[in-house]
Amino acid sequence: MNVDHAARARIKELLKEKNTNISELSLKGGLTPSTLYDFMRGTTEHIQLNTVKQVCMGFGIRMAEFFDKPYFDDYE
Repeated sequence: MNVDHAARARIKELLKEKNTNISELSLKGGLTPSTLYDFMRGTTEHIQLNTVKQVCMGFGIRMAEFFDKPYFDDYE
């Protein structure tokens, strides 16, 4: 799994865990919905670190919590 696939998996996991959706997440994180939709669909291949930071703000978590999953340790 590459880091972008891991980030997509983590965002999906957190969306389910926090019972929210991409539109709400983008609003809370200060992102346009298209930024997240494009990344989640794979239209945008890579995620920027600043975007991850805004995603974390939207979820109300620290970046360390976002990356604290085993699949980030084994990325390609």
